[in-house]
Amino acid sequence: MKILVIEDEPSSLKLANLVLSSEGHQVSDAHSAEQAIQAILENQPQIILVDLGLPGMDGFDLTRRLKQDPKTRHIPIIAVTGYPDQFPRDLAFAAGCDAYIVKPIDTRRIAGQVTAVADRFGKPEA
Repeated sequence: MKILVIEDEPSSLKLANLVLSSEGHQVSDAHSAEQAIQAILENQPQIILVDLGLPGMDGFDLTRRLKQDPKTRHIPIIAVTGYPDQFPRDLAFAAGCDAYIVKPIDTRRIAGQVTAVADRFGKPEA
């Protein structure tokens, strides 16, 4: 599965990339919402993990933008945050996120969580 991880924290990005890649997924990354938009248009990921606390355009605004665009609205988006009080689940779902994970990510569960979301939306073609 082609997965885009949007994360501004290098250690979190590296961990997600390592764990998901080791499960056989093709993982790309972006460090900001603006960089992510370009990566999405170029690579058409099948699922997106987005940190809600991105600098500049945050994950809420990015999700709203992606869900309003006919070219990207079909892509499942998993919200990820280390600050659930600041970036709550209900606001993530209201913005259009399809799942919600609180950091630190559980390296034993993250691949299964991503697959479960992909399965809910129909397993994408590789």
